[in-house]
Amino acid sequence: MQGAALVAIAAAIGNFLQGWDNATIAGAVVYIKKDLSLTTTVEALVVAMSLIGATVVTTCSGAISDCIGRRPMLIMSSILYFVSGLIMLWSPNIYVLLIARLLDGFGIGLAVTLVPVYISETAPSETRGLLNTLPQFTGSFAMFLSYCMVFGMSLEASPSWRLMLGVLSIPSLIYFALTVFYLPESPRWLVSKGKMVEAKRVLQKLRGREDVSGEMALLVEGLGFGGETSIEEYIIGPADELADGQERAADKDKIRFYGPQEGLSWVAKPVTGQSSLVQISRQGSLANQSVSFMDPLVTLFGSVHEKLPEMGSMRSMLFPNFGSMLNTADAHVKDEQWDEESLHRRADYESEAAAGEDSDSDDNLHSPLISRQTTSLEKDMAPPPSHGSVLSMRGHGSLIEGSGDAVSSTGIGGGWQLAWQWNEKEGEDRKKEGGFKRIYLHQEGVPGSRHGSLVSFPGNDAPEEGYIQAAALVSMPALYSRKLIDENAVGPAMVHPSETASKGPIWAALHDPGVKHALIVGIGIQILQQFSGINGVLYYTPQILEDAGVEVLLASLGLSTESASFLISAATTLLMLPCIGVGMRLMDISGRRTLLLTTIPVLIFALIILVISELVNFSTIVTAAVSTTCVVVYFCVFVTAYGPIPNILCSEIFPTRVRGLCIAICAFVYWIGNIIVTYTLPVLLESIGLAGIFGIYAVVCVISWIFVFLKVPETKGMPLEVITEFFAIGARQAATGKSD
Repeated sequence: MQGAALVAIAAAIGNFLQGWDNATIAGAVVYIKKDLSLTTTVEALVVAMSLIGATVVTTCSGAISDCIGRRPMLIMSSILYFVSGLIMLWSPNIYVLLIARLLDGFGIGLAVTLVPVYISETAPSETRGLLNTLPQFTGSFAMFLSYCMVFGMSLEASPSWRLMLGVLSIPSLIYFALTVFYLPESPRWLVSKGKMVEAKRVLQKLRGREDVSGEMALLVEGLGFGGETSIEEYIIGPADELADGQERAADKDKIRFYGPQEGLSWVAKPVTGQSSLVQISRQGSLANQSVSFMDPLVTLFGSVHEKLPEMGSMRSMLFPNFGSMLNTADAHVKDEQWDEESLHRRADYESEAAAGEDSDSDDNLHSPLISRQTTSLEKDMAPPPSHGSVLSMRGHGSLIEGSGDAVSSTGIGGGWQLAWQWNEKEGEDRKKEGGFKRIYLHQEGVPGSRHGSLVSFPGNDAPEEGYIQAAALVSMPALYSRKLIDENAVGPAMVHPSETASKGPIWAALHDPGVKHALIVGIGIQILQQFSGINGVLYYTPQILEDAGVEVLLASLGLSTESASFLISAATTLLMLPCIGVGMRLMDISGRRTLLLTTIPVLIFALIILVISELVNFSTIVTAAVSTTCVVVYFCVFVTAYGPIPNILCSEIFPTRVRGLCIAICAFVYWIGNIIVTYTLPVLLESIGLAGIFGIYAVVCVISWIFVFLKVPETKGMPLEVITEFFAIGARQAATGKSD
């Protein structure tokens, strides 16, 4: 946890620089306008130019980050921040300033788009919401520091707007040093490129432990998406207490799930009609029973969180005696080097294997991550032994080798566990054929203990100890070779992750129903967030407060109008920090959806009061006090939930292979909305005034609440790979509802 937190803090400095820039330009534009004699249109262009740059770079940043990695793009962001700061410090005229603002926008676009992705891919699922709220906190803290700087400089006889903007280059150097020398590459991206050894090292650093084999397996399985996933229900219990040949007759029809190491497995009995998750999946659009327009996906996710045991989102409770789900099957194997970089040594390995050589050296592939020998169509792989591990395939080593340390929990977050099932049937030639299924297990209700709760198998008269009820997402493992399956290959035929990737255009992934469903949620929440007006208000807070007559509140201090507005802006951003802290605390407890549904009504109320204060003729002091209070409440409540959550959601709901591309699409919509709001706000201030502007924002917030209620699911504590599975199921349910 500590490693992931430090990495998240370092990455969030990119948003610190964005917040610094937002506040600095809000203050500096007052002096730029006077110094360069800008019209209202050109003034708006100076502010919006960085947004234009962010929009331009966003169109390609996602696809490039999926290709070359997240870390190089963050390094490029820090360089762009630094260069733009130096150019703004020089800026002899408006044209150079506009170019500098454009480069600054490039850096902002890369940071805002990829920092949430990076944090989501490196953070544990139990604290992903908290850590992904850090960019909001660092951005707001930077705004506070920046407004303090601008306020101090405004007290001078001739404030230098060039110096205000140029200071950006100093913290950007710190960000550059951290991205180059400290930040590792995203382990999910490394796995997607087959860099398994490096991914394992990164995970060990992030988690602060040696045994990360279970999570490695999860990352590999997350490479697959778009397949058929069914939701089933089982009663599950340990089977390691029975010796071979001693199973009762009643156990013969039970399914066996294979676990961490040889000699350990579990039995499962299919049941029906007890799990709400299963009921929802089989009834199609169950939402029709309550709210006819509610997305079935919302109900699916809700059923999971309703069934979580207390503190279920913080640690897994299913089979607390699970060992490392992917522990090594061969004790003599020290470390595997099955990696993209070492595939060229395969020929050496095969020749050694043919000669019967055995070696513990790290330079050999004797225990590959996934046995390359199983890809041969001429090999007939027998199923695992009845009490063996699913990951021990005829002595070829484990699927993903453990560290050799003490056995540890294999929970993958939110009460979920990863397991595999071997299916076997007799073919036409009377030969047995089989294959694996990947299963995400989720405990239903309060866990039983080995010596506590009793759960009855259907058809059994007596209850049995140590069994629990679980729902399961069952699908094909990501590690199957589709080509071999098409050719009716015998056996699992597992191959390197890089060989399972789609060879078609990456844009083809956007046609997957689950991805399209996720894009609707991501694009919708981003565009509504922008048209709630937050960035327009941030950029023009000093001018809004000035128009509201805020100087009368600070008249006794002898401050100018500009200085008074800067001081109140600094105080406002300072008040935002504890509010963001509250959001960070609740993000993984109450959840994203609950926070949005709770805080958006407060935004609406604040905006309505502001409109009333503008329309009713109060005294100058009352109007200024009410306006200032409403702006402060709006900011503080916004940053608690509606500020960070859209980016958090977008970084969670897309599959690993196309996460960068999809979040770039959502970010593109975000920046387009940002440009429209920012560029039109000065014009709206002159035409319809504060009352009209905030009236529009209030209406958008009402629409936002309706959209969240109907379309946005709760993703707290769930592994990213499970979330994408649910979106695929939800898309199928939505299609079923439409066809009905």
